[in-house]
Amino acid sequence: MLSVTKAVIPAAGLGTRFLPSTKAVPKEMMTIVDKPTLHYIVEEAILSGAKDILIIVNDGKEAIPAYFSPHKIYDALGKKAIEELNDLLSSVRFHFTTQKVLNGNGSAILLAKDFANGEPFSVLFGDDIIYNPAYPCTKQLVDAFIKTGGKTIVGCQRREPIEAIKYGVISYDSMTERLAKIEDIVEKPPIEELPSDLCSLGRFVLPYSIFDALAATPLDRGEIILANAIRSILKTTGAYAYEFEGIRYDIGDKFGFLQANVEYALRSPMKDKVTSYLKELATKL
Repeated sequence: MLSVTKAVIPAAGLGTRFLPSTKAVPKEMMTIVDKPTLHYIVEEAILSGAKDILIIVNDGKEAIPAYFSPHKIYDALGKKAIEELNDLLSSVRFHFTTQKVLNGNGSAILLAKDFANGEPFSVLFGDDIIYNPAYPCTKQLVDAFIKTGGKTIVGCQRREPIEAIKYGVISYDSMTERLAKIEDIVEKPPIEELPSDLCSLGRFVLPYSIFDALAATPLDRGEIILANAIRSILKTTGAYAYEFEGIRYDIGDKFGFLQANVEYALRSPMKDKVTSYLKELATKL
């Protein structure tokens, strides 16, 4: 029976849109309310069945493995937040590798070949937080992967044209039960050439064979792009788009990061205070 128990989180980007903060603090460690953004992504992976998680970092992101490792001083404090974090750490095995040259998300995923060790795996990009506690986004994709017999699954949602040009955009014939066989995928097309409004948004479930496709994918402006590797297998093994349910926050964008903080605060124990504050603030706008 097919299962997906390994997850890969590429988190080696420089976070230039958040400079100067990201000169010292990895973008993935910037907090949404009271937890680093990467914490939410790891939680999604675990809730979707991951038992092993590989986080891909660069040389300036030592804070990430430090966070996802035990710490004698803080563990001894007996704080509830640390106990909750340690419960998370004990539920999965963490692995780390370093992307020395930042030459594309496909290159980052190639570093996971030994980690995958012949098995399928999920990919959760570090720029995306997707809120759906009842049915986590990656779990939706894993279920679609099993349903299709192990085909590549690309997590998608619809976006307006002005937004769609920032993503990989899917061409397809028809959709049934949120699944559509991909006819083409174009990375960041011009607005006048958009094939649809269905966009790839940072979640994938991939068979082990994707590594062969990635290794054979030509450089595109000096980078290996995952979307190009997926495009290369469409006429052979094929791939599917899955239109997932959930609220997606683009935390690689300052406004998206702000949205996530406000909306997660409204789901937190601070909800009443935040609601009162926002209502009062709205009267002054």
